[in-house]
Amino acid sequence: MMRKIIYLVFLCTSLFACQDVVELDLKTAEPRLVIDASLTWFKDTTGKNQFIKLSLTSSFYSKTTPPATGATVSVTDQNNNTFNFIEEDETGIYRNQSFIPEINGVYNLKIIYKNEVYTATETMQPVVNIDRIEQKNDSGFNKDETEIKAFYTDPKNIENYYLFEFINANSSVLSLDVYSDKFNDGNQIFAFYSNEDVKPGDELIIQGHGVSKRFYQYMFILLQQSSDDSGGPFQTQPATVRGNCVNQTNPSNYPYGYFRASEVAVFKYIVK
Repeated sequence: MMRKIIYLVFLCTSLFACQDVVELDLKTAEPRLVIDASLTWFKDTTGKNQFIKLSLTSSFYSKTTPPATGATVSVTDQNNNTFNFIEEDETGIYRNQSFIPEINGVYNLKIIYKNEVYTATETMQPVVNIDRIEQKNDSGFNKDETEIKAFYTDPKNIENYYLFEFINANSSVLSLDVYSDKFNDGNQIFAFYSNEDVKPGDELIIQGHGVSKRFYQYMFILLQQSSDDSGGPFQTQPATVRGNCVNQTNPSNYPYGYFRASEVAVFKYIVK
């Protein structure tokens, strides 16, 4: 488990506050594999170049994320094409430059790491284009936030789920959110972004990903748990969110992360 720093603040008799830092030594669990496997097909590209990142969990005090090196990584499609992902040096980043993307194509991930086999299956989800952007400059409770709405037209009579990324190219700040068409099927709807630190002239890279229902549910829970409003340091600890990757050799040594396949629409916008 993680170790956490607890700050104990005492009121001294001299009316000055003094602060002690106490480090608690707790048991550290064995590292688990973390699978970041997002096959993304950006519209108007070949989609040939893909990568999968493997890392390991670490303690709270660690300032680095250990890479999972020496794995064998491959993806097989429904046409029996196998795409081998080769590690780049010892970074835990595995690349393939001959991937064949196919909308609604089924892909099977296989990872062999330390003699254990991890697998997952996903279908490549399509996505519609981003139609237009609307901006409002006096949003938020204090009227000091810039609000961006990215409009898109949801396909009618088809169950769709979306992941939207808003990336500020000037500050590298990333905002994520997921959307369902449950109440907006077939309508023009929007993804929403609001931030007080956005400035005129900043470039926003807006990416809409088509995702599966299971990935939508997975990300929805993760985003809720990581919300600034999720509670204080002594709240009940959130449950472990399990992705779609399974350890076939030793199920109890399950990995973290997710394997998904998405078509991606991109819209670049200059803040006014």
